[in-house]
Amino acid sequence: MDQSQELRRVGLKVTHPRVRILSILQGRHPRHFSAEDIYRHLVEHSEDIGLATVYRVLTQFEAAGIVNKHHFESGQAVFELNRGSHHDHMIDLDSGKVIEFVDEDIERLQRAIAQRHGYDLEEHSLVLYVRPRRAARATPETAVPGRTPARSASAKSSASAKK
Repeated sequence: MDQSQELRRVGLKVTHPRVRILSILQGRHPRHFSAEDIYRHLVEHSEDIGLATVYRVLTQFEAAGIVNKHHFESGQAVFELNRGSHHDHMIDLDSGKVIEFVDEDIERLQRAIAQRHGYDLEEHSLVLYVRPRRAARATPETAVPGRTPARSASAKSSASAKK
């Protein structure tokens, strides 16, 4: 469905700013954009659409169900197209990258928890804040000078028994 048809389908008038912003949301990666990201893209492509218009259009898109609005840890609102399928998010705290995922075990567990408390789960949002894994033990390149790596509990009890 093209942008004009999509806008009409949800009851919005077809205007140049709406078509351009919807086009950006549909065609760009990453899939999560702040209003400022969209505005920068418009400026880079010599579009005469102001930041206030971008905010207004995104608010209209959210009310019409075209986009979902998220507030991740940065505090800045980001928007993604509502593609109709549920997914959760992981946010890489080092890079800010947003990773989408679906896990049926997590979904089942959330429904079970709601039911155990006497509720039916209608909707939810799950955001995991993550960092890339580090090596389990420090290597000579990553070891902190003057600090001995921690020993396991079994190594400590074995050393105590020898004394």
